[in-house]
Amino acid sequence: MKIALFYGSTTGNTEDVAEQIQRTLGLERVDLYDIADEPLSHASGYEHLIMGIPTWDYGEIQSEWEDIWDELDHLELSGKTVALFGLGDQIGYGEWFLDAMGLLHDKLVERGAKLVGYWPVEGYTFEASKALTEDGTHFVGLAVDEDGQHELTEERVQRWCQQVLAEFES
Repeated sequence: MKIALFYGSTTGNTEDVAEQIQRTLGLERVDLYDIADEPLSHASGYEHLIMGIPTWDYGEIQSEWEDIWDELDHLELSGKTVALFGLGDQIGYGEWFLDAMGLLHDKLVERGAKLVGYWPVEGYTFEASKALTEDGTHFVGLAVDEDGQHELTEERVQRWCQQVLAEFES
């Protein structure tokens, strides 16, 4: 199973998590694409995708994702399985925690993608998020807070990667 992992990263945190996911799933299995340098059209060659997006300031989409946001409207994602991971700051920006991941999720669902990798909200403290499932018990992808919970990232990535692999294979 070959997986394409697309990410945008301004400060390097999302890139670091993307590389950690690649190492965890296997370097031979995951092809990394920095959306600042590589087009989303590469997605057409894969059945399984992972996308990483940080939320900036007051629920804003990271600049590199914002630059290509309209391209998402032209991706054919029917029959593709996608898992998301998002970075945010639940203390400094708790009213908008992972909003960009929620916006990306909704856009991908509209394009026909099957989304997997939903992650429980236990262990997080935030005020609001557009990245919550309807029942509010899960995020629509792995929630990473490198500012306030850096020490939990490695374990969360390990557990989420096992979950995503199983969901990709089912």
